[in-house]
Amino acid sequence: MAHNQDDIFDLFDIKAFDTREAEIQSIKGKDIMQYKTKTIVSGPMLESEIYPVWRIPLGGRGKSCNPSREAQRNLNNKNAVKRVIRLINTNFDARHIWATLTYHPDHLPETPEQAKRDMQNYIRRIKRQMEKAGLGELKYIYVTEYAEAGPGVPKKRVHHHIVMNLTDRDIAERMWNGGGRTQARRLQPDDYGLEGMARYITKDPKGFKRYSCSRNLKQPIVYESMHRFTKRKAEKLASDLDGAKAMFEKMYPKYVFKDLEIRYSQFVSGVYIYAKMRRLN
Repeated sequence: MAHNQDDIFDLFDIKAFDTREAEIQSIKGKDIMQYKTKTIVSGPMLESEIYPVWRIPLGGRGKSCNPSREAQRNLNNKNAVKRVIRLINTNFDARHIWATLTYHPDHLPETPEQAKRDMQNYIRRIKRQMEKAGLGELKYIYVTEYAEAGPGVPKKRVHHHIVMNLTDRDIAERMWNGGGRTQARRLQPDDYGLEGMARYITKDPKGFKRYSCSRNLKQPIVYESMHRFTKRKAEKLASDLDGAKAMFEKMYPKYVFKDLEIRYSQFVSGVYIYAKMRRLN
């Protein structure tokens, strides 16, 4: 029985019930057939998502199938941030750079489409420089923030963030011709890879953001299993959080446990378990 993973995640909340008894009652729902484990590997980072599979299809239960425009916008934004984090962790590391590109007030693009053309031209110039220097094929992902002047925004704002497999910061700064300030920095992974930087460049703005990436990016590796996590193991983990670290490090012996998130739902039975891990060494 196939479910849309993003829809399932939206059904669960960090704290859906006021009492532990209500949580346990939800976990033991009789309509749960089994639990599914989805493993996402993005470079050095591993995410494990464990969620129930019900006897009744997801479309026949839970929240309204027609969420509000604002709710759908928020869900789309969350999913876009996830995709950007995973792509950046999969394709870039401490050898590479990221840059912030701004405009002089006299050079601000009139439309989002013009801002996109500015970035396409910038990327073409970077590619030519890399070809001349024999630096290989450019990989990139960039985010454009575009906000017209209005309530909460005293003046029009447009700028770009770009992450590249380029190693020369001088080239990154010299090739921008928007007239504003440019700043290129070396990427600095931490215990969560490059997630902190990725969240910074995708933070919800006044206005809107769009991201684009090169077609040669590697995709995160995704594994799915219907047998790795039993109902009993899910119930045990939700009741014994202290044992989570040992349990997940046994499941994924080449990774070190970093975070755990347990979610419950007032709309469906079961528990949603999310663990984040980092590759050893």
